[in-house]
Amino acid sequence: MAKEDTNGGAGTSNGIVSDGVPATVEEVDEKVDELTLADSSETGGQEAAKKKKKKNKSKRKKDTKEQTDPPTIPVAELFPQGNFPEGEIQEYKDDNLWRTTSEEKRDLERLEKPMYDSVRQAAEVHRQVRKYIRSIIKPGMLMVDLCETLENTVRKEWSTSWYCIPYRMFIELGCSPLDPNSGDKTVLQYDDVMKLDFGTHINGRIVDCAFTVAFNPMFDPLLEASREATNTGIKEAGIDVRLCDVGAAIQEVMESYEVEINGKVFQVKSIRNLNGHSIGPYQIHAGKSVPIVKGGEQTKMEEGEFYAIETFGSTGKGYVREDLECSHYMKNFDVGHVPLRLPRAKQLLATIDKNFSTLAFCRRYLDRLGETKYLMALKNLCDAGVVQPYPPLCDTKGSYVSQFEHTILLRPTCKE
Repeated sequence: MAKEDTNGGAGTSNGIVSDGVPATVEEVDEKVDELTLADSSETGGQEAAKKKKKKNKSKRKKDTKEQTDPPTIPVAELFPQGNFPEGEIQEYKDDNLWRTTSEEKRDLERLEKPMYDSVRQAAEVHRQVRKYIRSIIKPGMLMVDLCETLENTVRKEWSTSWYCIPYRMFIELGCSPLDPNSGDKTVLQYDDVMKLDFGTHINGRIVDCAFTVAFNPMFDPLLEASREATNTGIKEAGIDVRLCDVGAAIQEVMESYEVEINGKVFQVKSIRNLNGHSIGPYQIHAGKSVPIVKGGEQTKMEEGEFYAIETFGSTGKGYVREDLECSHYMKNFDVGHVPLRLPRAKQLLATIDKNFSTLAFCRRYLDRLGETKYLMALKNLCDAGVVQPYPPLCDTKGSYVSQFEHTILLRPTCKE
């Protein structure tokens, strides 16, 4: 309890009232100075903390690399933690919609993370390379120069090793595939319709993708037809879906388009003897075909499978044949030991096994490895059934073809 002083005021102790309030003007001034110093100290601390936080944020931003133009930084360095971007996610439809929220299926996906990381890295390489290539394509370019630019870009996108499944380009009457050989002088023209189809892989997990370039807007409906047909195929694909149903949906969309070329109207046709395909480890064509017309196989798609959904729209007959010089080859996946009589063929096969295994390659790749005078040996390997040649495929002369392709994975819970 406070004591009463001689002046009749409230009792104090050392000039301060019992509730801590200053009793004199001098003491009030001293208290104000103390509070000012305390506020200043606290404010300074907050500012220092803000500066430190800003510095750390700036450091983190500096540590995060951004891709150059043209791309020169390996994708693995852009994502040092190995968390590569997911592809576009689409939910399953109808009877498979339950998979989206199934905990059991989510557990299965967690077990497959290393495989998903590999294919996502390959997809990111493909995405960055095709984005850059789209930006530099123009009339007047040599086709072989465009090929070399693409392949060099893919090499830079890899951190330790690289492989570009051959760059396939085809103009006007070509459909699939044509990879210019060394010395090819073909020049890209304004009125050309050029298809670009190449693949990338990490640990054998292949991403196969294609797109079409046309500078003349006259061809826009043709490109739109195959683009939308491919998107339809992806939308219709799914676990337990029959391949023939996917083909029927693709054809319906493709052939709903018309294109006017130099005053003449053409209905866009699906090329009936070209297909999409399943993809396996180190196997670009894994056994199942995805038709792009109705009446195909009754086989069902299965969980965990990879598919290249690709469509071809043509102003010609909608049927292709082999033509022109072959540049594209691939060792047969299931071939066993085949006795070879030519020593040069044995030597060439050793080079193919070491550098390409069962992945596709072109003659320029052999040139780059220092192989010379190998055409006879390569023909011997083809004749023996060890290597399969893939010559260009063409529709009728004067026709135009567009192509779009994407790779999808039928995950347990969704399509990616």
